[in-house]
Amino acid sequence: LILKRDGSTLYPTRDIAAAVYRKNEYNFDKAIYVTSNQQILHFKQWFKVVELMGYDWHEQLVHIPYGTVSLNGAKLATRTGNVVLLKDLFALAIEKVKGIMEEKNPELRGREDIAEAVGVGAIVFYYLTNNRIKDINFNLEDALSFDGNTGPYVQYTYARTCSVLEKAKACGGNVTVTCDEEAALLKTLCQYEERVLTAIRDYEPSVITRFILDVAVAFNKFYHNCSILNAENDDVKATRVMLTEATNYVLGSAFSLICLKKTEKV
Repeated sequence: LILKRDGSTLYPTRDIAAAVYRKNEYNFDKAIYVTSNQQILHFKQWFKVVELMGYDWHEQLVHIPYGTVSLNGAKLATRTGNVVLLKDLFALAIEKVKGIMEEKNPELRGREDIAEAVGVGAIVFYYLTNNRIKDINFNLEDALSFDGNTGPYVQYTYARTCSVLEKAKACGGNVTVTCDEEAALLKTLCQYEERVLTAIRDYEPSVITRFILDVAVAFNKFYHNCSILNAENDDVKATRVMLTEATNYVLGSAFSLICLKKTEKV
């Protein structure tokens, strides 16, 4: 149903009109609609109507559905009045991070900026780690953990690479892989381009967050099992410093794709 008998419009009527306007006004290559998965049928129907109307750009209309969000088990919904403002959630996360920092590293400079980066990043990363179509039960305590698949964990890993590179002096030598941890980290880093292309193709941010976690896990295993700055010779040291530098670059680049701030100290 596109138009009622009395001439009044419906949601599909306005969606079709808006799509035609946007195509004429902006000549888009792709129009992406991001809504909950409860509207999948709605978009399939009016996309099909646009096709039947003879518009050759109907294939440029894309619906990206996502799952519902619950907070500590309670589903968020404006109609029922169960609403938590994102800015309030950010503020709460930032305050909790400040408390953690006060306890663990009270002398850290720039704590305000770092607390904001980690607090906001924790929420963003927690949400984007899940497949977008799945329903999410958000738990702030889990999101702020420095252990496990979280934003603070990967930001701490990035900060760790910064610390190593800050201490590393210029060193020469031939690149040579001498242990399994080096090889595993190198192999993981080389997957970056493929993962980005997959995320774009599937409209799936979680591909990037999971790659970030893979890099963090591989680097931390390498960091704990391989001496970097006190390696046995110049070639090994040069290789490990370069691997650290590559990890720093790839993590920083991947962070920017999901709007996660880089933290040089945590």
